[in-house]
Amino acid sequence: MELIHGTRKTSKFAPQDFISNMPDNVITNILDRLPLQDAVRTNVLSRNWRFKWTMLSQLVLDYDFFKYLLETEDISDHAKIISSIFLQLRGAITTCVLTINNVLDVEDINHWISFLSRNEIKNLTLGKVTSSSLYKLPTHLFSCLGLKHLKLLNCLIHLPTTFHGFPNLLSLELWQIQFEVGKFGEFITRCPVLENLKMGVFYDPKSKVKPDEIAKLANVKTLSLCLCIVENTTITSSTTIFELLGNLPQLQELDLDFRYRGVIEGGAKKRFPTAFACLRALKLSRIDLSNGAMLSCVFEIIRQLPNLQTLEIIATSVSNVVPTPAICSPEVDYNTMGPLQLRSVGFIDLKGSENEVCLITCLLGCSPFLKRIGIRPHKSLARDKQLMFDSKLLKLQRAYPVVAINLY
Repeated sequence: MELIHGTRKTSKFAPQDFISNMPDNVITNILDRLPLQDAVRTNVLSRNWRFKWTMLSQLVLDYDFFKYLLETEDISDHAKIISSIFLQLRGAITTCVLTINNVLDVEDINHWISFLSRNEIKNLTLGKVTSSSLYKLPTHLFSCLGLKHLKLLNCLIHLPTTFHGFPNLLSLELWQIQFEVGKFGEFITRCPVLENLKMGVFYDPKSKVKPDEIAKLANVKTLSLCLCIVENTTITSSTTIFELLGNLPQLQELDLDFRYRGVIEGGAKKRFPTAFACLRALKLSRIDLSNGAMLSCVFEIIRQLPNLQTLEIIATSVSNVVPTPAICSPEVDYNTMGPLQLRSVGFIDLKGSENEVCLITCLLGCSPFLKRIGIRPHKSLARDKQLMFDSKLLKLQRAYPVVAINLY
């Protein structure tokens, strides 16, 4: 070091504070990736960092954040701390995750949502931890016209008369929610550009979605639907499924949950040659593969999706139904089913039944482009049955060596 006129001259080899000298938008991008409590604590690094965190564009007030508050702060101060964070923010909050617990006061939550509605919020996840009661959405939420992604859990939705829709909403997730009677259709039709829709069971089992409300989702590319929430739907074959969903021209990914929904034999079957031409991924959950009617329905659905590339089937973990005989045999002519475009198939909670092996064999036989089948047996499967299942899969692996059959 050299001293010039009584001052210290900084060496050109001295380390520089590159992080502090980065552009504000880069620093904000970094802070957005930290847990909120860690981002706020950067204010003690230096005078220059004191207010950097106030430019955050993402707020994640989730389970981990509240766990941190419980460990470090008095429970009566939680709402005050969160309000203080909101008041000090200077940037536009584009993303917010707010987990509502029983400690928070509804009025405080409504104030925070009012703040977000004035700050260009685009991605919002809002929900209660427990389903003992529902959180009624404040009217402020319906004025967030810039929303692109909305996820709601354990919420009560009352549409205000001033609500004209979410013109920019692309993604919507609804879990354990409740609408006013007949208002779901009104809500969904006011989201004209909606592309991704996920709906689980409603809070009130009596609340239902009308089939024609689903069929009108012309722009939807990804649809996840629990079939038990659909009004007056008795599934008798794949025809019921295709008639329910209508002709959704943009649909690329479909996830159907058969919870509380069985398949009743005897329904008329017909082909839908032009339906779901864009569909590439299919997930079927809570499928009772011991039931012949349901297994037949699965076959029919797959066969009518000639462009399907990815398939996942989650079997029911418990079944009281006596397994029916396998509905196909090793001598079946797979060419009559038509070639499928499947590349990847996954099975979860299999028990090694003949029907399951039959389905796997069928997919192997009619999928010339298939590369991988992943199988996770049910955790309760007895060791002797597991060994028998492994033996059957080993025979299939030898018969179709180009397909990797993996147990995990």
